[in-house]
Amino acid sequence: MKRQRFFESEYFHFRVLEDSVAELDFEAVMSSQKRLQGIFGPESDWPKIDMTLEENIKSLKIHKREFELREAFAYSVFPNSKDKCLGSVYIDPSQSRNYDCEVYLWVRDDSIRLDETLYQTVSNWLQQDWPFAKVAFPGRCISWKDWANALKVI
Repeated sequence: MKRQRFFESEYFHFRVLEDSVAELDFEAVMSSQKRLQGIFGPESDWPKIDMTLEENIKSLKIHKREFELREAFAYSVFPNSKDKCLGSVYIDPSQSRNYDCEVYLWVRDDSIRLDETLYQTVSNWLQQDWPFAKVAFPGRCISWKDWANALKVI
């Protein structure tokens, strides 16, 4: 299945999360660093307070490679004007056999009012354009405790 490199909605423009957006992405991440810690789970330390642009570039190159290999799909989120990075969306293989994928998303602090709109946009997009029957949003629709329990089910 070929995944689209771009997606346009009423409010957002998604593009592959890659090193070409590193500076905009880094600014968005670091402007919201404290709130974003734990976005990937209570044990996650991303983004570290002392994360560098070089570390961010390395991470974005990994996301781009995963996308090209169709292993995972990460997108940078922009407004339709494409002038500012608002956040990111990560569509990863599920670690739980009860779900087809797990999705993480975030918006920068100064755009937090768009968080629910981004969630609804991504949820609708996955239902309409992706082949997933059961999508997990750990930390959002599934508590971290329930997600940890889902990962233990064999």
